[in-house]
Amino acid sequence: MFASSKPAPTRAVLVLADGSVFGGRGIGATGLTGGEICFNTGMTGYQEVMTDPSYAGQIITFTFPHIGNTGANSEDNEAKQPFAKGLVVREDITPASNYRSEVDFNDWLIERNITGICGIDTRALTHHLRNKGAQNGVICHAVDIDLDDIKNRAKALPDMTGRDLAAEVSCSKPYMYGDAAAEKHVVVVDYGVKRSILDGLVAQGLRLTVVPCRAAAQDIMGLKPDGVFLSNGPGDPAATGTHAVPLIRDILKSGLPLFGICLGHQLLALTLGARTEKLPFGHRGVNHPVKNVLTGQVEITSQNHGFHVIADSLPDGVEVTHTSLFDGTNEGLQVKGRPVFSVQYHPEASPGPHDSHYLFRQFAELVRIDDTKKATAAA
Repeated sequence: MFASSKPAPTRAVLVLADGSVFGGRGIGATGLTGGEICFNTGMTGYQEVMTDPSYAGQIITFTFPHIGNTGANSEDNEAKQPFAKGLVVREDITPASNYRSEVDFNDWLIERNITGICGIDTRALTHHLRNKGAQNGVICHAVDIDLDDIKNRAKALPDMTGRDLAAEVSCSKPYMYGDAAAEKHVVVVDYGVKRSILDGLVAQGLRLTVVPCRAAAQDIMGLKPDGVFLSNGPGDPAATGTHAVPLIRDILKSGLPLFGICLGHQLLALTLGARTEKLPFGHRGVNHPVKNVLTGQVEITSQNHGFHVIADSLPDGVEVTHTSLFDGTNEGLQVKGRPVFSVQYHPEASPGPHDSHYLFRQFAELVRIDDTKKATAAA
């Protein structure tokens, strides 16, 4: 539908920190980019993935070979700019053929200075990452390639463990989102929030104030919220926790309903006294089965995380609500007797299935129920 202005293919290489080399053809912008190499098993939503702030500092390997067939548009971005550092695909970018497409995906990459590589064996790369664990890598898309230099660059990249990337992607000042006339007000602490998560909250009749991740507790409480939401985001939760845990601890003292997703889930767990650790290769895709242990139901979920909460470290008074059916890791928690809960996966499902939309409704109901209780107590 839309012709691409992509120039003739240029040689490109992907070099991992362990010295593994994958040769292919360059896509997107020419140049060199580095980050943690991870893989996403989703068949749709490549534009949403590339613009998800949770992918900051990472190069995305799409295991689905045909990327680009729906093009790109101005509506599907999860943030104002892409945060993924690069991408790896099996086939060349597929020409756009969709009524919603506004630009060819390769042109979209070039316009945003995103470098990628195609023509490599992504199955072999994915197996390598599964067997050896997540690691850094560098893509070089250029006419001249100095392999020794690229290997040294890959080895020198900082490890994801210990990095507070949330502080780099969070908004710089508060802003309003949604219907300003909505009665119920929720403050969103932005650790790298996706637009579709904000839309999921707004769809429940909530008005939002989004604040930076380093906002002070007194400033948040000064906004007189009816509830607080802890967003998704990138990086090591333990590193972000150095400034997030004191804030969340103060919010918990307020008694307000509190809901966290992904990094927000991990930060809430840390605040409650649990521990987190890095997964061997993470969970990234739209087909992850999760069991709700409270209802027995299984949800097919969208996931994107490289760290997880150690379920055995949760203290008394905090119970597991959801568990991964892939590897048994923790996918959700709640504080007994209090309006506080969180999930590891992405109920906004952008991209992905809609099995978990009920969580937004659950949070909105807690906000309203809490208001009713307060009014009754005051009377």
